[in-house]
Amino acid sequence: MATYLVTGGAGFIGSHLVERLVTLGHRVRVLDDLSEGRRENLASVWDRIEFLEGDVRDPALVRRAVRGVEYVLHQAALRSVPRSIEDPVTTTEVNVLGTVNLLEAAREAGVRRVVFASSSSVYGETSELPLRESQPLRPISPYAVSKLAGEHYCRVFTTLYGLETVSLRYFNVFGPRQDPRSEYAAVIARFILAALRGEPLEIHGDGHQSRDFTYVENVVEANLRAAVRPGLAGEVFNVGCGQRYSVLEVKAHLERILGRPLPARHTPPRPGDVRHTQADLSEAERKLGYRPQISFEEGLRRTVEFFATRAR
Repeated sequence: MATYLVTGGAGFIGSHLVERLVTLGHRVRVLDDLSEGRRENLASVWDRIEFLEGDVRDPALVRRAVRGVEYVLHQAALRSVPRSIEDPVTTTEVNVLGTVNLLEAAREAGVRRVVFASSSSVYGETSELPLRESQPLRPISPYAVSKLAGEHYCRVFTTLYGLETVSLRYFNVFGPRQDPRSEYAAVIARFILAALRGEPLEIHGDGHQSRDFTYVENVVEANLRAAVRPGLAGEVFNVGCGQRYSVLEVKAHLERILGRPLPARHTPPRPGDVRHTQADLSEAERKLGYRPQISFEEGLRRTVEFFATRAR
């Protein structure tokens, strides 16, 4: 049994991590400002965790949060590309300054390892697919830059101070509890909500842009491995499924699951969005032992089922 801190632990990905850790018998502390996370996301484990409400930009609170902790899974962030374009300052403050606060507090507290939630957006626009950790990075949004800065800070804290860090580049995570109502909601959550309401699906651009959509339980597995597997200090890994689907293909899959055609309307492409992503998972498989256990199709079916149950 170990003690974990999950920042952003009341959010979409964070709450799945917390549930799994509690199920495995670990002690879990959550730090979340509830700006996007929700207490109800943790309802199933609420009486078995310690919850701190607050912001990762608050150094005193972060020092309190890491006290007595062995492993930190750092999920807290402002995750939206469009929001970062509208407000680059706040995105930078939360994602960069918040991460530095956390790393410094972890170093002082003697934390064994910090696992940092990075993003495939750090690759930027490139024709080199699948994306490999070693290739040049050309971020094209403030969000992507903030995540790349977080990776660099993790490496520096490992090199200079001996704090073990591992960065995981998430590829378009989806699944239960993702908020479909947010202005910045990810495409699958938005599509499912619109479909269940009988509304047209909003497609940015021509719909041929593609992503490596990754079911959330795969991301949970990668985090658990990254926290404890020896010999990974300072490393960076892709976390995806190794396949890509266009937005129009996602629509077609949803139509098959729901058994009916789904109307759609096209809007202008969003600035800061890359055209295609697909993860090369060879490094993650070799060093992390990570292989996605749940396919895109199965994950999509589970996600539709989750939202449909709550819509009744």
